[in-house]
Amino acid sequence: MNQKILKLENLLRFHTVFRQLHSLGQRRLAQWNHVFSSAYPVWTAQLCIRPWQTDPLIGAALSQYRLLVTKKEERSRKSQLFSTKSKKEVEVWIGMTVEELARVMEKDIDCIYEALMNTAIDLDSLEAHSRLDEVWIKEVIKKAGMKLKWSKLKQDKVRENKDAVRRPQADPALLTPRSPVVTIMGHVDHGKTTLLDKLRKTQVAAMEAGGITQHIGAFLVSLPSGEKITFLDTPGHAAFSAMRARGAQVTDIVILVVAADDGVMKQTVESIQHAKDAQVPLVLAINKCDKAGADPEKVKKELLAYDVVCEDYGGDVQAVHISALTGDNLMALAEATVALAEMLELKADFTGPVEGTVIESFTDKGRGPVTTAIIQRGTLRKGSILVAGKSWAKVRLMFDENGKTIHEACPSMPVGIVGWRDLPSAGDEILEVESEPRARAVVDWRKYELEQEKNKEDLKIIEEKRKEHQEAHQKAREKYGNIHWKERSFLKYQERKELKPLKAKEKEERDSHILPIIIKGDVDGSVEAIVNIMDTYDASHECELELVHFGVGDVSENDVNLAETFRGVIYGFNVNVGNVIQKSAAKKGVKIKLHKIIYHLIEDLQEELSSRLPCTVEEHPIGEASILATFSVTEGKKKVPVAGCRVQKGQLEKQKKFKLIRNGDVIWKGSLSSLKHHKDDVSIIKTGMDCGLSLSEEKIEFKVGDEIICYEEKQVPAKTSWDPGF
Repeated sequence: MNQKILKLENLLRFHTVFRQLHSLGQRRLAQWNHVFSSAYPVWTAQLCIRPWQTDPLIGAALSQYRLLVTKKEERSRKSQLFSTKSKKEVEVWIGMTVEELARVMEKDIDCIYEALMNTAIDLDSLEAHSRLDEVWIKEVIKKAGMKLKWSKLKQDKVRENKDAVRRPQADPALLTPRSPVVTIMGHVDHGKTTLLDKLRKTQVAAMEAGGITQHIGAFLVSLPSGEKITFLDTPGHAAFSAMRARGAQVTDIVILVVAADDGVMKQTVESIQHAKDAQVPLVLAINKCDKAGADPEKVKKELLAYDVVCEDYGGDVQAVHISALTGDNLMALAEATVALAEMLELKADFTGPVEGTVIESFTDKGRGPVTTAIIQRGTLRKGSILVAGKSWAKVRLMFDENGKTIHEACPSMPVGIVGWRDLPSAGDEILEVESEPRARAVVDWRKYELEQEKNKEDLKIIEEKRKEHQEAHQKAREKYGNIHWKERSFLKYQERKELKPLKAKEKEERDSHILPIIIKGDVDGSVEAIVNIMDTYDASHECELELVHFGVGDVSENDVNLAETFRGVIYGFNVNVGNVIQKSAAKKGVKIKLHKIIYHLIEDLQEELSSRLPCTVEEHPIGEASILATFSVTEGKKKVPVAGCRVQKGQLEKQKKFKLIRNGDVIWKGSLSSLKHHKDDVSIIKTGMDCGLSLSEEKIEFKVGDEIICYEEKQVPAKTSWDPGF
């Protein structure tokens, strides 16, 4: 209000001064007219005097005007000083995005990009959702002329932990005896599945592709004595090491199967280690004792090296000699297992919320996501709400190993569960919660935690990239720092020229050294095992192996589209491909390779990798000759060295390639300019014949005793050096 009054007073004051000056000007004009009518010298003297220098009214008006102008300038300086002190304060936080920074600054996103121009950051890769590092946030705020304030926003928004966890251990007095969970482990083809066949009187091995178990099976076996044992049949193949480890973690007893005619093998040692890591006792089943050449005692001695000491040698490991094929002594093995279980006094809490472990998971066309699980605590019933990993389920259906519907599952019992919203992973912990909203909250929390971990990793990567950009920028400045601008422009042009887009032929050659693949499997464990094999790939210097996508279920149209985009190959393991998908893949030029045995899939993958390698050139000798004499002949004006040779082996063919060997070292490779028998030009000289020959390179000198080798070059397909270990 005071400022407005001041402005009004100034206007009135200026108006008054203007009127005074106007009236004064009229009066002075009359006086000056009088002067013009006077004598010339007087007019000249008056003209030299400025009227506003002598008139007191005009002087007062001008003085007042100067005072007002001075005050106005002082007010302007004060207002500028005040605006400098009151910069806009912007609240920022670590890891904020470009969009978030623009919003809190009340600016457009383009302002952020402009502020970051001519810095080390890569603007081309910067998107609205890209997270900015601390140094770049400070840079933007500084260039915008604003004040920085670090916010505690992230701390204020810490979410409450909504995860589900296992219950505390129950009172031992309230626990009830339960059946043992037994894992059968051992090397491939040592008879594990055949052993289970005899125990549960089924034909699982006959149904498995190639007689090889491809994923974990969980079965409840009732013995004649009335005892029940839950068996986990883990694959013995090297690719399924992680699955065997998972089997050991949910089991009470491990039956280690070793073939009497084969002895301790690689996967046998791994199985022993898994059992030790899980602190699970062993029962040794020495199989194939009915075969000729079987030596059970040799097996027991070999196991001593791995701290597996049988009772015969003073240890505590029971050893049973069996034949899974004929069924000999299987009851003795079962009794040994039951006896060990009684010693362990296995008990569980049959009441309260369910706890368990996913043994296997897969997608069924009619039922959707399905899991095989072992219940470890509580009793599972239809309608229960379960959480496993980042998925939850309302149990719609339960079935046993034979596909028969059951209404409840107790501890130690294997059960198939239908009703999952998404497919959990094998090995995930199953927990029962009280309601669907609670299950959703648990899953949301776990996804949030995963996202937070990913954000931390992203920030770490951003920081590393920032340091790389800074170092590169610093090196570039040092490189061009003392160079004239014309030379600097030329060098930068040369660098841009080197980074020009690849031509079609060059791009095709580069792509031929990359093999993108898509993996689809029948169950989660099988896919995991194949992906683990991919992790052992160590031949990227030959051909880069790129895993584009992997998942559970049949090959879909989306898989074909991905393969087309990346020019990759689809590998299916125990899955199907519909006719429509096959036609679509053929039209798009996408390879789909299906296998039921993992050996064959890996061999196929090795062949595909090898096909992308350049062929190697091999030399195949055709004939050998020794130099007996040297001389020269005159051709025109020059002398040509000639070697007199005798063919010792094979034959010399003029059209083939030759090499000259002296004291075991190759000193020349090339072709012949002439090959003569006596004075006749010939194309072939056979064993025992003499000849004279000259080389295409005249500077090479022959010596008696040198060897001439005639050979041909053949291109041989290269083979990848990658060895998956089996």
